[in-house]
Amino acid sequence: MSAFIGELVGTMILIIFGGGVVAGVVLNKSKAQNSGWIVITLGWGLAVAIAVYAVGGISGAHINPAVTIGLAAVGEFPWSQVPLYVIAQFLGAFLGAVIVWLHYYPHWRSTQDKGAKLAVFSTDPAIKHTPSNLISEIIGTFTLLFCLLAIGANQFTEGLNPLIVGFLIVAIGLSLGGTTGYAINPARDLGPRIAHFLLPIPGKGDSNWGYAWIPVIGPLIGGVLGAYFYKLVFENGSSGAVIGFVAALTILALFVRLRSSSVGDEEKKMHGLSS
Repeated sequence: MSAFIGELVGTMILIIFGGGVVAGVVLNKSKAQNSGWIVITLGWGLAVAIAVYAVGGISGAHINPAVTIGLAAVGEFPWSQVPLYVIAQFLGAFLGAVIVWLHYYPHWRSTQDKGAKLAVFSTDPAIKHTPSNLISEIIGTFTLLFCLLAIGANQFTEGLNPLIVGFLIVAIGLSLGGTTGYAINPARDLGPRIAHFLLPIPGKGDSNWGYAWIPVIGPLIGGVLGAYFYKLVFENGSSGAVIGFVAALTILALFVRLRSSSVGDEEKKMHGLSS
């Protein structure tokens, strides 16, 4: 089997189990309905672990463009193979979403909540705040790449590594996923979002394209930064990288603060005019 097919199948498995657990929790008349965030995060973690077990020996099981590009950015993966991997990942995510749609076919009509239907396919912020939403995806994927490389530097009992990676996904979901739904994977979000747009889902509403760029751009930025930070600090022993990281966090915090203040001022002015 080629690496292309490996990435396609691996990402398809990821979405079948990941999108499937969300569908089970949010769609009406599912036996798993309302089982909660813990079930969703555990389902996504197991989805990643099983996908890595399935195709890790074939393609390395990136199953995520942010992983592929992050590794390529630090010399851990050849740039010449990046387009092949990314295309396979998006196709696999799309196909996985179609399979989830088929599996839950009668439940779409029984569910009136348009947001719940979209949530099966793609992410959405708990509070819409563009700078914060983007930063959430950057931080989530930063931790993903940083920890993936750190995990890879350890020696585990043979065959245990994919399960540890699954635990990492659960940890990210439990700790950081409550803001945006932790896409941390452009293919995981955009591929199924396209499926949501194309599939004949009763009463589905729009696909929220205005938000769609955040779970694509955020993970790509975070993945590259996380991979570079690991290389600089843990392999090159650069104390300057730590200082730069702290400085960047400070600047980022100030930016968000100023941005929030300016938005608040505008809202106050608009409220004053309207009253």
